[in-house]
Amino acid sequence: MRELDVIGVRVEMPSNNPIVLLRERNGDRYLPIWIGAPEASAIAFAQQGVVPPRPLTHDLLRDVITALGRTLVEVRIVAMQDNVYYAELVFDGDLRVSSRSSDAIALALRVGCPIVGAEEVLEAGGVPVPDEDEDEVEKFREFLDHITPEDFEAAGPEETGEEPPAR
Repeated sequence: MRELDVIGVRVEMPSNNPIVLLRERNGDRYLPIWIGAPEASAIAFAQQGVVPPRPLTHDLLRDVITALGRTLVEVRIVAMQDNVYYAELVFDGDLRVSSRSSDAIALALRVGCPIVGAEEVLEAGGVPVPDEDEDEVEKFREFLDHITPEDFEAAGPEETGEEPPAR
């Protein structure tokens, strides 16, 4: 297993699909994972330290884990099949629960536990980090510092005043 850092969430163009970008710690690969808009918002909230007035789903799960006296020790990205990533939540006592990767990442950010990826997953889905990438990473981090979860909400025709496409 390789330790991964969450670089951030971004919207992939032209599809407007959000991705969470992980980077191999002490390595030279990124792991981009396509996720849904609600999970993108949850990850962005956690990275920005936003505390909602009432717990969101991942906050609630963190609170339930704490109330039950358990500790989330590690999040593992364990497999990729048909471009779908699979994760495990590893609790104290080696209790393991299957999870969507996006939910596992959002939860890991809330509890402060490590995120690791299987070597096979990084080989299959990892993208090499180009040498000149440090400036790009810094630009991306600046972008993330100014983005809000609302940026991931797609405006529908009723929100823009546009007519829906003809079928």
